[in-house]
Amino acid sequence: MKTFPKGGVHPSDHKQASGSSIEVLPLPKSVCIHLSQHLGAPAEVIVARGDMVRVGQLIAKSAGFVSANIHSPVSGIVQKIEPAPDVTGFKKPAIFIDVQGDDWMDSIDRSADIVKTTELSPEEIIVRINEMGIVGMGGATFPSHVKISVPKGKKAEILIINGVECEPFLTSDHRLMLERGEQMLVGVKILMKALQVDKAVIGIEKNKPDAIGHLTGLCSAYPGIRVEPLKVKYPQGGEKQLIKAITGREVPSGKLPIDVGAVVHNVGTAFAVYEAVIKNKPLIERIVTLTGKSVKRTANFQVRIGTPITDLIEAVGGIPEDTGKVINGGPMMGRALPLLNVPVTKGTSGIVLIPENEANRREPMNCIRCGRCSAACPMGLEPYYLMSLGEAKRWDDMEQAHVMDCMECGSCSYTCPSGRPLLDFIRLGKNSVNRIIRSRNK
Repeated sequence: MKTFPKGGVHPSDHKQASGSSIEVLPLPKSVCIHLSQHLGAPAEVIVARGDMVRVGQLIAKSAGFVSANIHSPVSGIVQKIEPAPDVTGFKKPAIFIDVQGDDWMDSIDRSADIVKTTELSPEEIIVRINEMGIVGMGGATFPSHVKISVPKGKKAEILIINGVECEPFLTSDHRLMLERGEQMLVGVKILMKALQVDKAVIGIEKNKPDAIGHLTGLCSAYPGIRVEPLKVKYPQGGEKQLIKAITGREVPSGKLPIDVGAVVHNVGTAFAVYEAVIKNKPLIERIVTLTGKSVKRTANFQVRIGTPITDLIEAVGGIPEDTGKVINGGPMMGRALPLLNVPVTKGTSGIVLIPENEANRREPMNCIRCGRCSAACPMGLEPYYLMSLGEAKRWDDMEQAHVMDCMECGSCSYTCPSGRPLLDFIRLGKNSVNRIIRSRNK
């Protein structure tokens, strides 16, 4: 069974929520919608305090090619426009809307009918995806119209759909494949048309046999699309690892997937593309896993963007007494929330409640030169060396050591017997090197 050949780890998956069907979370009393919930430039506000808005109405316009439109996920009155804490704990510009009813824009098709074709041209599909504010739903939130706008001199040969969901605990993609697989496959066909490719492969790890079987059956009606079962290994959901596992092609250091003829999109993105192109529905809601070893029940919620995370936690019975940390995303690549009353964004794939006895870091000890971090690194880097450079603030040396190739998967920290904060210092170095690169290219 296929997988990527270099590095990787095998954390326990804890997919208890995989049996929890998607539930529609009730509307919140109010929402907070940040203007920067995608990679690239923050969107620019086009509404004012006191304005009445409808579900799906454009409220903030993209501020450049690498940016994304933002639409109102609710109907109601714009209460205020001011900075508010996001999942990092820092205040960022946001729009607050008091919810009044659930009045949708007339242009959105809310019927359950599945339409399988579109008359839009490839160029028109890209424009529609841009207009509807679609971004990568796997957590990276890269504007999707940018990914399918193939640069001159490049050619897309294959579309790869990421259904791996290798992060422990998270199951939102799994449930989407089971419950909305038909719509997702139509979204795949739309992306194929936009990219002008005739083949697409959906990569799914073998710990999801029901999703593999279900989509394999559905694919018989969609020529050019097939399912590729993959060996369970983290971080198989990384773009470069998935491309290597499925095609055997290796994306060179500093290059992009399109440089080897591949474009990768998440299953959630494919579903969002279906809704955008076929239903004219902007990205105003998403599926979020709420789980943890001590929660009263696990759940996969369909939730409007801007909903307070506290609403999701209350819906599963509240915070268990033994909770030591609440993670935005999965435990490997996600980050601890400094505040709970922050909103769901386009990139919120899951909220994981970690018990106290598993949440505390060990006191770091000296590096014993065991080499486990290097063996686990899927990018072939030397994390122990990068950490030492980060501690010494040797940014130029970090750049030479290819720190920007790090995908921040956390495999190095996971394997370190000394409990060293490898990824913390590597992230510090990446941020510093990235600033240097940007200033150099001005």
